[in-house]
Amino acid sequence: MDKIVIEGGKRLVGTVKMSGAKNAVLPVLAATLLTEGRNVIDNVPEVRDVLTMIKLLEALGTEVENYSNEKIILDTSKVNNSEAPYDLVSTMRASCMVLGPLLARLGKARVSLPGGCAIGARPIDLHIKGLQAMGAKVWLEQGYVHGEVDLLKGISFYFDTVSVTGTANLMMAAVLAEGETILENVAKEPEVVFLADILNLAGAKISGQGTDIIKIQGTTALKPIECAIFPDRIETGTYMIAAAITQGDVTIENCIPQHLEPITLKLQEAQVDIEVEKNKMRIIGKGPIRAVNARTHPYPGFPTDIQAQFMALMTLAQGQSIIMETVFENRFMHVAELKRMGANIALDGHTAIISGVKGLSGAQLMATDLRASASLVLAALAAKGESVISRIYHIDRGYVSMEEKLSNLGAQIHRLK
Repeated sequence: MDKIVIEGGKRLVGTVKMSGAKNAVLPVLAATLLTEGRNVIDNVPEVRDVLTMIKLLEALGTEVENYSNEKIILDTSKVNNSEAPYDLVSTMRASCMVLGPLLARLGKARVSLPGGCAIGARPIDLHIKGLQAMGAKVWLEQGYVHGEVDLLKGISFYFDTVSVTGTANLMMAAVLAEGETILENVAKEPEVVFLADILNLAGAKISGQGTDIIKIQGTTALKPIECAIFPDRIETGTYMIAAAITQGDVTIENCIPQHLEPITLKLQEAQVDIEVEKNKMRIIGKGPIRAVNARTHPYPGFPTDIQAQFMALMTLAQGQSIIMETVFENRFMHVAELKRMGANIALDGHTAIISGVKGLSGAQLMATDLRASASLVLAALAAKGESVISRIYHIDRGYVSMEEKLSNLGAQIHRLK
């Protein structure tokens, strides 16, 4: 199994370009199941989760005509298989988003209960509840979600808790449903807004994306999808913190600064200099990091997907910071590994109290999930000595060429096969 080796203490300097957003391309790939024809998607990040979703679409009958140079062409004319098998779905949470499109397109679905990062239960009960309200017969059997329906019907549905994948799944199902669907307390993430916009370009009738209420007027068919994926805000946030934690000077190109405002504000509060232009940001660490409190929230709040990376930064801050995790119940697994490096962190339920230390030391580390692995990389960049991070397949699920990008900025980092 591959490992990443990092010799810490190198200041990051230079320019880095962000890749397409993993969390935007996955629902768009699922949405191609609603179409019949050649779908063309550009700026696709070559990460493991995307490869898994492509394999899943192929298993459902999609023909992949091309996947090279971040461009993929998918022909969905012959989609005829309604089963999403365990060996694919078990590795990635986002694969459950094929449930709605399969029911809308084929009238049936058999989708394995999803896997992914072990950061909490993340149940799909809201997906099931919504699809049942739309007239589908949905039940669980032997680890699979089964669904059958003649024709989905428009409904009014309220999400008890904000769910990104739930919003995407029901929105996609409603596109080909009969009548109007009104979804309340929906996710407002840029990836959800993007999915709605792309579906509208394909012929859907969706309004209200980016607000608390989305309305979908059902239609009978969609045209194939053609789009380019926007830059990854979580990758951008990770490199912003990489610059800050190494007291570096990094210009991040191909990003959308307005997607990063919660992170930008916290870093500025921590006394990190940030210069913002239209599609680039310059991050400059000029002195001691100030301790800053953070509390995760659904968008537009501070993102849970940046919590672990931000905690790595706070381990070296002056003073005490408090980080509260309100989105997932099991997202502090990186804490034990950071403590192995000399971090001073105490946990109290969903709250972490971090007392800043003068320095971290390199150590043998183990990644537990995608964003936790990124936090360990950031901590290792700032630590004294060598760190070896194992189970880095988590990193490959969501970051394009992380070692290469960091190396180009001056990091001493390499992969051990």
